[in-house]
Amino acid sequence: MQKIKQKMRAGLSRVSLRGKAALGLLAASALLLPTGLLAQAGTALEPAALQLGFSASLAQQWLTGMLLVLSVMSSIVAKLYRREAQLSCLGSMMLAGVAFQVLHYASPAPVLWLQAGCVLTLALVLNFGAQYLLRQLAVQQPKLEQLMWLQTLFMPISLMLAGGSFGAWLSQAWHGLLVLELLALLAWYMRQRWQALRSTLPVDEGANGDLRWLSLLLALSGAALLADVVLSLTLAPEAALRWSLWLGLGLPLIMVGLCLHFCAGFARARRDSDLQQIQLEQRMGERVAEMERNFATSVEQKLEQVTERERKRIAADLHDDLGAKLLTIVHTSESDRISTLAREALEEMRLSVRGLTGKPVQLLDALGDWRAEVVSRLGQANILAEWKAPAEDVVHTLPARAYVQTTRIFREAVSNIIKHSGGTHCTISCNVQGGDFQVIIQDNGQGIPAELDGRLDRGHGMASMKSRAKQMHGQCLVESGPGWGTVIRLTIPL
Repeated sequence: MQKIKQKMRAGLSRVSLRGKAALGLLAASALLLPTGLLAQAGTALEPAALQLGFSASLAQQWLTGMLLVLSVMSSIVAKLYRREAQLSCLGSMMLAGVAFQVLHYASPAPVLWLQAGCVLTLALVLNFGAQYLLRQLAVQQPKLEQLMWLQTLFMPISLMLAGGSFGAWLSQAWHGLLVLELLALLAWYMRQRWQALRSTLPVDEGANGDLRWLSLLLALSGAALLADVVLSLTLAPEAALRWSLWLGLGLPLIMVGLCLHFCAGFARARRDSDLQQIQLEQRMGERVAEMERNFATSVEQKLEQVTERERKRIAADLHDDLGAKLLTIVHTSESDRISTLAREALEEMRLSVRGLTGKPVQLLDALGDWRAEVVSRLGQANILAEWKAPAEDVVHTLPARAYVQTTRIFREAVSNIIKHSGGTHCTISCNVQGGDFQVIIQDNGQGIPAELDGRLDRGHGMASMKSRAKQMHGQCLVESGPGWGTVIRLTIPL
């Protein structure tokens, strides 16, 4: 916006003092001549008609000033926006219209050079108007434009050559012909615009409303122009002047209507462009967000692939190297204690390998494995185990790592019961509720000693169990008191 303002200031500053003076003189003439003409004809008009004439002259002044402002603004917009270069034709049309108003009301008496000037400026209005309307419709008619330029030159020259009373009659004839050509041009233009609007679906209601108002304005203004021509041919000059000031408003109203219609269309196009820009930015934002999500997903997949390959490599190394050595110790050791420890280490290694490379485990199968191990170990320690499992219609599965971590939590809990509880009975309840797998392990032992109260996580593997549950996005709670036994509550999401 700041650049556009600078260009506008630069464009206005390039206008020479002579051009500014010419515009000022043209504006002053257009604003004062209708009033001066009425003052000269005041003796021929009745007071009521004179009052109406001054009201009409005031309207002429307002419209003429508006035409001057709109012509300058149209030229500036055409200079700044190359795509709207046809506005220069509209600006020239309005300037020619102002000049026509000045010459048309310069004198109540017929003066040959004024009549020639009126014909010339009205021909320029028609010429520039035709160029503007053709460019608005994107129609190329070079031969028509050449003929109109020839007409613009021929009419005033023929008028000057004719002279006398024939020249006055020829002036009215040329004036009437130019008005008819202008009305025919406007009628053809409106017909083309209506056809173009109706051929586009859905119909733009805003453009439809603007075109209706323009059609009404052009129809009324065209009728006024045509009536002005007819009355100038049939009435006396004094009587014609009374109507001419009012009916002559038709020409400036036509040009103002065309300019305002363009402004409405330009504003609507700018609004649509802004909406499209906003929609484009939204789509771009959505596209960028989608690309970021796809990239993040791709990175996660690649990371998971790399991690999986590394897990398989570690599992293979453990199985082929450490597993083989432990198996050798189990079968060759003469010490039962060493052989037992090696067998336990081998079992732990196999469990770790399963967690690294194993497939998801059916929950019912996992419950069977846990029950067999827990009941067996507790039975060997002379502790009665009571196992409560969910119904056999459970269809959930556990990831391999969740199975391994839960197995180690079971083993740690059973080890604590055997080593520290001193109990004789243990109840293990397993249940599936609300998408979570819940385990409650309760013994009737002596509980955790009072000296360890508040420091449960520091002993008996409690911290290890809680850490493993947290890795599975679950939780492990321990409740205990001297003489009340211990309760371990494990909850993990399925």
